[in-house]
Amino acid sequence: MASQNNNISRNSAGIEFPLPDKKDYQEEFNRLRKLAEQARSEGKEVVVVMGLGFVGVVMAAIVADTKGGDGKPSKFVIGYQRPSVRSYWKVPVVNEGKSPVNSEDPHVDELIADTVLKEKTFTATYNVECLKLADCVVVDVQCDFRKNDLGNMKTGETDMAALAASIEDIGSNIQPHCLTLIETTVAPGTTEYIAWPILKRAFKNRGLTETPLLAHSFERVMPGREYVSSIRDFWRVCSGCDEEARSRVEKFLREVLNTDEFPLTVLDRPLESETAKIVENSYRATILAFMNEWSLFAERNGVDMIKVYKAIKMRPTHSNIMFPGPGIGGYCLPKDGGLGYWAYKHILTFNDGDDVFKITPQAIDINDTRSLHVVELARDSLRTMDKYIAGSEILVCGASYRQDVGDTRYSGSELVVRKLAEMGAWVRVHDPYVERWQEFENQNDPAEKEVTFKRFFRNQDGLEKLKVSQDLSRSLPGCEVVIFAVPHSQYLDLDPDEIVRQAGGPLAVIDCFGILSDEKIVRYLELDCEVMGLGRGHISHLKKQVRNHKSGS
Repeated sequence: MASQNNNISRNSAGIEFPLPDKKDYQEEFNRLRKLAEQARSEGKEVVVVMGLGFVGVVMAAIVADTKGGDGKPSKFVIGYQRPSVRSYWKVPVVNEGKSPVNSEDPHVDELIADTVLKEKTFTATYNVECLKLADCVVVDVQCDFRKNDLGNMKTGETDMAALAASIEDIGSNIQPHCLTLIETTVAPGTTEYIAWPILKRAFKNRGLTETPLLAHSFERVMPGREYVSSIRDFWRVCSGCDEEARSRVEKFLREVLNTDEFPLTVLDRPLESETAKIVENSYRATILAFMNEWSLFAERNGVDMIKVYKAIKMRPTHSNIMFPGPGIGGYCLPKDGGLGYWAYKHILTFNDGDDVFKITPQAIDINDTRSLHVVELARDSLRTMDKYIAGSEILVCGASYRQDVGDTRYSGSELVVRKLAEMGAWVRVHDPYVERWQEFENQNDPAEKEVTFKRFFRNQDGLEKLKVSQDLSRSLPGCEVVIFAVPHSQYLDLDPDEIVRQAGGPLAVIDCFGILSDEKIVRYLELDCEVMGLGRGHISHLKKQVRNHKSGS
């Protein structure tokens, strides 16, 4: 929960960082100006990255690591983070050469330490006047889509207050020659019809006659062991509001990213590049939602959808088919289609959105509620064992939204936990990659009131104290249900006999991601466990086999 002291910023480990005083700002700007002047004297371009979150801090380090044709650093980066109670702590942490985000990719820590401490091409600040020193500004400030109802995307709204405020700051401070690059995923039309007019108005108020240089290039960050590569060694799309901005952003990205091996696509205008990000993520979300109905079909008709979809993937034209597990998570897929739907009405001013957008909203609604079916399976498996979900001890294995990462944003497991709590279960959580589950810890923070999923469920009090264990052997004793919600590597080779022994007896096992082989399912059944799984209708046949074997028939 956020600190009650308005002068203290705490990181996730509880370390306190006093917020700067007003008298500190001029001294800080003098420090930055000296560094920028030194960088320019060495032929470096000064780049300000706004927002030191999941994307911004790694992008800042990648830019700071850029080398010129002579092999020497060609950029000096100032990472800006607003000095709020929630986020200021990132500034001193970065300036110690440490990453403010947890990552399974060791290159993240190495890159930040190297650029901050060794090359000295990266520093962080809280002073927004750093924008006055920039040749280029990269904007990595959140533009969120707030869902007002669970399972009804159409009632949601885009929250671009932080982004708009950042653009205001940029327009009030940058030099006329400075390029502004919006890297944030935004509602289509934001760059040209919201951000550019803000910049133009700010220039006019300052008496500047130049046209602001504004461009857009969305990130495709993928948390995990290839975090850095997903930014630097990956295909990019970019565009500019005019020819000069388009030329500048193309030059900048070709210098910073590995565009020799991963070609850069330059589109005509930001509306196109913004739409590209929304469409590609809506496409993936739709594939996953499509599999939901066939997963239910499989459960009710004795079919193993895991085997089916793997068979389909063998065909090259269908290799991108995916199994959704307990819903989809991460920061992009659950919301990006909503940005497009909202923009069509509120930015591009069309009134027939409900006639045009049928598949995208439904796909998001299906994905948002699929995790609730996991709880139904847990309930049904307990009933088969003559038990009830209320009062049962249930272990959820996996808090993150995908395998082998520690990112819990929009995790389907969160809804599983919340629904279980609503139904009266006692929930434990294990995840080898997640130390603290911020979505639960911060659920009572006033700043989270309008976004926390707590508001969609009853009986949520106390979940802010939920702890995530990294020791599975200490999590299992006394459990009546174990839900394998995420296919972490640690869960793939677990021994059914050992799980049952540690739990203290037969239990219900719910497989959300095709983690269990048929051999392991059979063994759980032989141990008198109840097994169910998303899309795993063939388990009914395996039960008959086990029963027949036990009876000798």
